[in-house]
Amino acid sequence: MNDEYIRLSLDEVAALSRDILSHHGLAPQHVEAVTATIVAGERDECASHGIYRLLVCANTLKTGKVVKDAVPVVHDIAPALLRVDAGGGFAQAAFARGLPMLVDKARTNGIAALGINHCVHFAALWPEVEAVAAAGLVAFACTPSHAWVAPAGGTKPLFGTNPIAFGWPRPGAYPYVFDFATSAVARGEIELHRRAGKPIPEGWGIDAAGRPTTDARAALDGAMLTFGGHKGSALATMVELIAGPLIGDLTSAESIALDDGAGSSPIGGEFILAIDPAGFLGAEAAQHIERAEAVFDAIVGQGARLPSLRRFDARARSLANGVQVTRRLYEDVQALLG
Repeated sequence: MNDEYIRLSLDEVAALSRDILSHHGLAPQHVEAVTATIVAGERDECASHGIYRLLVCANTLKTGKVVKDAVPVVHDIAPALLRVDAGGGFAQAAFARGLPMLVDKARTNGIAALGINHCVHFAALWPEVEAVAAAGLVAFACTPSHAWVAPAGGTKPLFGTNPIAFGWPRPGAYPYVFDFATSAVARGEIELHRRAGKPIPEGWGIDAAGRPTTDARAALDGAMLTFGGHKGSALATMVELIAGPLIGDLTSAESIALDDGAGSSPIGGEFILAIDPAGFLGAEAAQHIERAEAVFDAIVGQGARLPSLRRFDARARSLANGVQVTRRLYEDVQALLG
């Protein structure tokens, strides 16, 4: 490793996160919940969702747009439905409060849905679907964000990055998981390119005049693009509707309007669906889950890679050896304690 990088243990990453979040006034239950996602991102070598996000969290805390000591409130609204009012706090603690009831409802009814309302969301969705899949359930999650992304054929921001995540329980250590933005790339990836002074690939964004650009700053000031043109745009619209009006929460355009230039993380809702295979299959559920392994074997057998395998490989390395981060990022994060 050269002098541009430093190595940290995962315990050191966690301690750094706790120190910074506590220094900025976040209540203890939120510190622990947010720290878990920061560590998970860095552990799985998701640079845009690891230590870098401490800069994002600290800025959001400074804006006053997040309630630092919010107490999530669970509402049991129907046999297969629940809502958690995050009270303006970060989403992680609200999800943790709602997860046990979501799992119980899915096992009782075969399917259940959780709506998280009034939360501030800055993280990936794969921690949520991994947690649901760990209970033996099939999971789907989505959330809008700020209006940063232009619809296909448009030139002005309207959608958020609007990620979609899916989890499938598998025999063994890890589930099948995918988690991707409906934009061409996560906004954090463009920000990391800006910080490094690197151009972005074509197709990631357009400038304020609607022209294609490889300049990260110009794309951040203009609009990001959806992946797959009209297909990504349609999926982004679906996320706006399901995790916005369907659960009584904000669209990405409403979120950024509420932000009003403060530069905070997105504010709004999150939708999580859990399906129990036993609800359809009863005692035969395990047999059919095992059958599904043939699909994964066929993918890998062609030399293709399953989504998240890179993350899981990184996880094993990080658990054994710790992680490395750029010295510049580490110093920027340390400066948050000043």
